[in-house]
Amino acid sequence: MTSPALTRPAILVAGGAGYIGSQTCKALKAAGYLPVVLDNLSTGYAAAVKWGPFERGDLRDRALVADLIRRYEIKGAMHFAAYSLVGESVSNPLKYYDNNVGAAVAFAQALIEGGVEAFVFSSTAAVYGVPSVSPIPETHPTVPINPYGASKLAFESALRWFGQAHPFRWNALRYFNAAGADPEGETGESHEPETHLIPNLVKAVLGTGPGLTVFGEDYPTPDGTPIRDYIHVVDLAEAHVRAIATLLDGAESAILNVGTGQGASVKQVIEAAERVLGAPVPRTVGPRRAGDPPSLVADSSLLQRRLGWTARVSDMDTIIRDAARWQRERAW
Repeated sequence: MTSPALTRPAILVAGGAGYIGSQTCKALKAAGYLPVVLDNLSTGYAAAVKWGPFERGDLRDRALVADLIRRYEIKGAMHFAAYSLVGESVSNPLKYYDNNVGAAVAFAQALIEGGVEAFVFSSTAAVYGVPSVSPIPETHPTVPINPYGASKLAFESALRWFGQAHPFRWNALRYFNAAGADPEGETGESHEPETHLIPNLVKAVLGTGPGLTVFGEDYPTPDGTPIRDYIHVVDLAEAHVRAIATLLDGAESAILNVGTGQGASVKQVIEAAERVLGAPVPRTVGPRRAGDPPSLVADSSLLQRRLGWTARVSDMDTIIRDAARWQRERAW
């Protein structure tokens, strides 16, 4: 697909070689921005960087970040470079605070010193813990039940203070369950290890992975399995593009949920996959995973009002079809 000529400024994308970051780089390029990727490839893939320059390096390298800001005349930045495995965060919280808070603060400092005033942070619904209402609004109390969510919340808090002290406007996008893959097959979900439901059930059906483990059937939900709000990565990428655009236009900082407002249980996702893929999902039932709440569904009305965004392709059938196409044809 031919991209339009670049008409908007360069955006520094930390973690742009990962699943959501690479899809967002594609969306940025299509919207006329130049995505400049900074990634240490600890979890990302160099092959996923297709839409702009790539610098292999670390967020803590303030001299490198300063050089990229000068070299590409960076006007805005996005941060996707966090660790995100809930179970691992429970067993190794030091790792999560060191990277998700320490490295993020170092990155923000370099951006502020370099005069970058617009920043989009990849946050998470895990900040809410076990919600008392559903769908969850941004005003819901934040009581995370795992170090992953707590580390994200800590950096959100830091952003508030940074924005008060400096000309630094930000959006923290609290998104729910990213899923699916690029419909043109150019990028997709390739985690090692893979802990997410949809790629794992697709691989189980295709025979490229083990049978699916359903982690718990005794949750306080209608069918006993956890309920999540699944958003297609294409819709999620579009939300990031709109978020940076509004900040560059002078919008105030905000915390915004990104989801569809519709929840699906693990069993419902399995049923949809069997219908779309035309084959049973081989599976067993295991114990609950530490730190998993029963239900997370977004109230994204604030995002819709502020950014004029709505989910376009996040129906479950489309998510599963695109995920399956990627798993069949994946390039890395």
